[in-house]
Amino acid sequence: MKALLPFHLNKVGAGFPSPATDYVEDDIDLNAHLIKNIPSTFIIRVQGKSMTDVGIHDGDLLIVDKSLNPKNFSTVIANVNEELVVKTFIKKENQSFLTSGSKKIKDKINLTDNPEIFIWGVVTYVIHAL
Repeated sequence: MKALLPFHLNKVGAGFPSPATDYVEDDIDLNAHLIKNIPSTFIIRVQGKSMTDVGIHDGDLLIVDKSLNPKNFSTVIANVNEELVVKTFIKKENQSFLTSGSKKIKDKINLTDNPEIFIWGVVTYVIHAL
């Protein structure tokens, strides 16, 4: 399904205002900009506040690609006790951990010691209301 929205030619400044035009260049397909692998990409809504330190808030929409392998400090969706949770993936030496955005290894779930916990997908974008 395509999500076509009007795309303005002008860029928006984050500083002082400049003269703007109302010229619309074309429609834009958000799938083309936000999704690289359509068959393996899903949108999931966040419930909870454990990841607010990394900019993920209760009610946010996460775009998740199941075909990607997580890199160190990737935000991931993991299956923990048959429940999907959003966490930060950390790899240190020969061990892998999940945290709630904390880089402190003491606040972690050790994936090496818990093989029943697995990475379901990698978060590629976060969409939230301002």
